[in-house]
Order: sequence, then C-alpha cells, then structure tokens
Amino acid sequence: MPRTKGQELIFTILMVFVMVYGMIIYNMCLETGGMQNSHFVNAFHEMWFMGPIAFVLDFFLYGHLSKWIAFRTIDPKSSQPILIVLTISAVTVCLMCPTMSLAATLLIKQPEWSRLAVTWMETTVKNFPMALCWQIFLAGPLVRKIFRLIFMRQKGN
Repeated sequence: MPRTKGQELIFTILMVFVMVYGMIIYNMCLETGGMQNSHFVNAFHEMWFMGPIAFVLDFFLYGHLSKWIAFRTIDPKSSQPILIVLTISAVTVCLMCPTMSLAATLLIKQPEWSRLAVTWMETTVKNFPMALCWQIFLAGPLVRKIFRLIFMRQKGN
C-alpha cells in the first residue's frame, strides 16, 4: 500500500491509532466487566503514552520485520494480494501483541516483580485473539480504505 516513506508514516500513524485505541477500550472492558460509554473517552488518557510506544515499535522495527518474516513464509510475486495482506497483518500482531502487552503490564497494571511474568503472559493471552480479529476484520480494512481515500490517484496521472 504505502509507496513512499511519507505514505508509510501516514499509514503507520492511522494503524497505530485504530489498533491502540481499540485495544485500550477492550482492556478497559475486561477490567470493568463490560462496555461503558466512559471507556471511549477514558481511552484517550492511555493513548498519549501507549500510542507513541506502538508507533516506534511498528515504524522502526516490527513493520519491516513483519514483511521480512511474511515474505519468507509466502512468495509475494505469486501469492494473491489478500494472502500477502493477511500474512503481514498476522505476523505484525504476533510481534506487537506480546510487546505492547508487556508495556501495558509495566505501565498500567504495575504488578509486583514476582508476578510480572505471569501478569504479562495473562495479558498477552487475553489480548492476542482480540488483537488478531481487530486487525484482520476492522482496523486493517478501515485503515487501508482511509489510506486509499487520502492517496487516491486521479485517472490520467
């Protein structure tokens, strides 16, 4: 999708916003036992520090690593475009989810050191199914649609 560094920057910002915002709301729902209207506003209180962490990880490390791993799993020249998108998305979630769960464990949950590993593992296990579904079925398609609208090329150019 992105063809330039500038486009990659915009795409990453959009994806990070949608993914992190959705996952923060999801974790608030887990913590409170259900969905509340206040979660949609309160999620922004965690976005200011979780968003930049996700951006740095995705833009500078995992974005490239995800493609590298994906293209060793499938052949980008002979694979269907949807398979390429889904493989990159799945690999990205496999890398980002444990790392972001660690960040949330340290910065938000703040367990005692003796419980750090189990709290991180529990957080990752709870987050992974939602992160994968959120990425595949909502965030990915929505961000790609918005990205195409922003960078739509006029015919004849």
